[in-house]
Amino acid sequence: MKILIILWTIFSYGSFSYQKEDIIKIIDIETFKSAVIGKDVQLIDIRTPREYKAGFIDDAININSYDAQQFSIAFQKLDKEKPIYIYCYSGGRSNRASKKLAAMGFKKIFDFKGGYKAWSNQ
Repeated sequence: MKILIILWTIFSYGSFSYQKEDIIKIIDIETFKSAVIGKDVQLIDIRTPREYKAGFIDDAININSYDAQQFSIAFQKLDKEKPIYIYCYSGGRSNRASKKLAAMGFKKIFDFKGGYKAWSNQ
């Protein structure tokens, strides 16, 4: 019985990891531009409010990833069935946030590799 429980636990963890991989897509700047700019999408800038005020992309709304309570509340208001596009300054925070969003039940998460730094350098 213990072996079955251990095998089930390993299988379940492996399946969840696979599902997260399928849910989260890392996209480059060209893919980001064609999918987001001028389109009606859920575009989220997860940098701090100070960073956001210094400049943001298109119609992005700001949800600070460092404020865990506000992060959770704000994302609960969004449609989990629709694709969500997120970015931070360079990609680290958005990578971590993508995993949180997958755990929260979002179905399609697009993480902009390079973030605002890549965007402002183009």
